Amino acid sequence: MSFRVLDAGDAALTIEFGSVIDPALLAAVNALDAAIGRLQQAGALPGVIETMPTFRSLTVFFDPLATDRDTVLAALQPLIDAAEHGTPVDGRHWRLPVCYEGEAAPDLAEVAQSLGIDEAEVIALHSGTEYLVYMLGFLPGFPFMGDLPERLRLPRRAQPRVRVPAGSVAIATGLTAIYPWESPGGWHLLGRCPVPLFDARRASPSLLAAGDKLRFTPVSADECRALEAGLRSGDIDPMQWLVADAARSVATEDAA
Repeated sequence: MSFRVLDAGDAALTIEFGSVIDPALLAAVNALDAAIGRLQQAGALPGVIETMPTFRSLTVFFDPLATDRDTVLAALQPLIDAAEHGTPVDGRHWRLPVCYEGEAAPDLAEVAQSLGIDEAEVIALHSGTEYLVYMLGFLPGFPFMGDLPERLRLPRRAQPRVRVPAGSVAIATGLTAIYPWESPGGWHLLGRCPVPLFDARRASPSLLAAGDKLRFTPVSADECRALEAGLRSGDIDPMQWLVADAARSVATEDAA
C-alpha cells in the first residue's frame, strides 16, 4: 500500500492511502487515527489539534503558531508506516430496524423495476447484507456504509430531491446510508429507520462510528411508528440495537 501527503493550507496535512473505497484502506486510516489519538492523550504531539478521517485519507489539523508542517510530518511518519500494515478493527455491531413500506419507501418500486427484480427481493438483499461504516460525513451522523450487493447497485437519481425526510434509508452506487436530518438528497429511498443517529445531548453524539458493522431488520409501518414514539419519549434507548460483540463476550467468560 502506498500513500501520499498533501498540504491542506498552512495548518493541515492530508495523508491519502489510496483512491478507492476499500476496507483495507479504511483499516489504515483508522489505525493512523487511533495512533495519533494515543499520542495526543500522552501529550506527545504538541500543536496537533484534531483529525478528520474519510474513506481513504486522514487530515491532520495543527496550530501553525505552535508547530510546523515538517515537525508534524516527521512525528507522523512512523505512525503512517505502521498504519499501512494495519488490520481491520472489529468495531461495534448493530441491528437497526427499517420500515420498507408505503410512504417510508418512495423509491422501492422504481428501484425494483430498474433492477428487474421484485420489491421483496430488493428488501431481502438490502436487509440480508452486513455493512461496514466507512465514514461519517455530509451531515452530522450521516453514515456512508458498504458494500451493497452487486444486484442493488444503481447510480444516483437523475433528479435529486429538495427534501429527504430524516431517517430515510437510501442506496446509491455501491453504498447505503441513513439520513439523520431532513435535507436535500439524490439517493434512492428504500425505507425509514426510526432510530435517531445524532443527538448532541449524548456523550458521543453520533450513534455510529467508522469501523462499526450494521444489519437492517425489516419492521412494519405500525412497528416503526411505535418505535418512533418510544424513542421520542425516552422510553426506548437507542443502544438497545447494539449487538454484543461475540469476541468480547468470550473474553469476559474466560476471565470469569
